[in-house]
Amino acid sequence: MTSALTSGPERYRFGTGAVVALPDVRARAQNEEYLGRVDEHLDTVVDNLLHTWREELQDPGPVDILLDHDLPELLRSLTAAGGKRIRPTMCFWGWVAAGGRAREVGGADVVQVGSALELLHIFALIHDDVMDESASRRGQPSVHTLVAQLHLHSGARGNARRFGESIAVLVGDLAHAEADHLVTSLPEPMRRLWRLLVIELVQGQSRDLTGSAAGRRDLTHARHVANMKSGSYTVLRPLQLGAAAAGAGPEVGDTYRAYGREIGEAFALRDDLLGVWGDPQSTGKPAGDDLLSGKPTVILSLAHDRLRGSARAVLGRVGTPDLSPADVGFLQDALRADGVVDAVESRISAHVHAAVAALDPDLLDPEGVAGLTQMAHRIAWRDR
Repeated sequence: MTSALTSGPERYRFGTGAVVALPDVRARAQNEEYLGRVDEHLDTVVDNLLHTWREELQDPGPVDILLDHDLPELLRSLTAAGGKRIRPTMCFWGWVAAGGRAREVGGADVVQVGSALELLHIFALIHDDVMDESASRRGQPSVHTLVAQLHLHSGARGNARRFGESIAVLVGDLAHAEADHLVTSLPEPMRRLWRLLVIELVQGQSRDLTGSAAGRRDLTHARHVANMKSGSYTVLRPLQLGAAAAGAGPEVGDTYRAYGREIGEAFALRDDLLGVWGDPQSTGKPAGDDLLSGKPTVILSLAHDRLRGSARAVLGRVGTPDLSPADVGFLQDALRADGVVDAVESRISAHVHAAVAALDPDLLDPEGVAGLTQMAHRIAWRDR
């Protein structure tokens, strides 16, 4: 995506040619301040975890094999690595649009749950990398890969890969436990939404795994998995958590459901495109990763309907050890030639248009509407 600031009032021109209003300078600064508070809170959480790990539990240390890469330190490396912070940002703008900032309601709660969302995301990434056998994450070795390397370099006993996966699962468990701990002090409506978010995420991942194993290629299944695993978890539930922190009424929830459903689909579709054509330098993942894993995506559903001949035969090897790097490149070209990329891009644009149209300016705070409009474009046309 190419972009350039336009002259005049706070506007932004996206590569698609669309021009949308941005939040004013003050609102953007407050969003950055909010994310800074989330990061500071995450540092405190990991500090407290490390204190409990070493002092309260009287850990003798140093730990075998892992050395200075014990579990809390591995978790800290991920919280410090940054990332897109999409979920806390959606939560923030959901709070602003619902009037939370204007009425000075729920500010501390939205920081608390933003930190919990980041920790839960780290849990999901670590476990997802183990399940998908992904060697890298955010441009560096995934946790299980790093730990397997430590095992090999130390000449330890047993299977290095299995050891790396086991330690990674435990690091993910720690992140999940700390996220849940942060939520325990939040108001009951937020705790109820959190429970739904977590169950939905796990259900989506389970359907992703079973769909991959079964070779599912139907569009209904692909969209269902995308909505649970990406759309709801990334957009709708964080929005709803922000609205709950603001004490918003049910009419705000109706608007957020419409917006969240559309942008959730756009997020998942962009993920699909990046999973096949994304630049590894930007995504931190191997090129063609989704073809190698055989994830039941919308792209594979469209490919199943469109590809014929030799491309159809290669498509049958997706998600199996028989798929070669040459096959990945061949399929990438064939999918472009048969219009799959254009079809997905068209769907993304339609979802963004519908999402922005769902934001009721008479109901929501105007700065929040501008923030959510910007986020719709940022999510839909991101490059990682």
